[in-house]
Amino acid sequence: MRMTPVSSAPRRAYTSGAFVLVLALATIVAALGFEYIGKYIPCPLCLQQRWAYYAGIPLSFLALVLLSSGKARASGLLFFVISLLFLANAGLGTYHSGAEWGFWPGPQSCGTMQALGGPGGGGLLDKLDTTKVIKCDEAQWRFAGLSFAGWNVVVSMLLAAVALKAAFAAAPHYKN
Repeated sequence: MRMTPVSSAPRRAYTSGAFVLVLALATIVAALGFEYIGKYIPCPLCLQQRWAYYAGIPLSFLALVLLSSGKARASGLLFFVISLLFLANAGLGTYHSGAEWGFWPGPQSCGTMQALGGPGGGGLLDKLDTTKVIKCDEAQWRFAGLSFAGWNVVVSMLLAAVALKAAFAAAPHYKN
């Protein structure tokens, strides 16, 4: 009986796909941590940028399950869709970052008012004292010169590239 070596392509696809899943999960957990623990209130554009993670995480898991069950073509197609999803998210993050830097105006709808006071008594004037307006064109935080939106661009581009790598590694190779 002749033994043929197992292709390393599915293994590379699985490793890349697992990286996408873990990094996407870590990123959204960090964003939620900044919001709920750090008390950074997200603007509407920040919340829209989370949609790619909310979709990409379960899709990455499904792609890994498909790959494990021998459905490499379906897994590769799903990883390709995930790559496009994060590429589009990088575009949204670039738009948001550009608005924060003043390169172009942000959307008209970005000016969310967040009441910082808890429930209870108090009149309208009391609520106005504890209300903070969250704007899309003002960065609440920066690290190494990048805001949350800027870091989202970096992470989304990385996720798009690695998901694309997983897609090509999972896709079956045909010989003529």
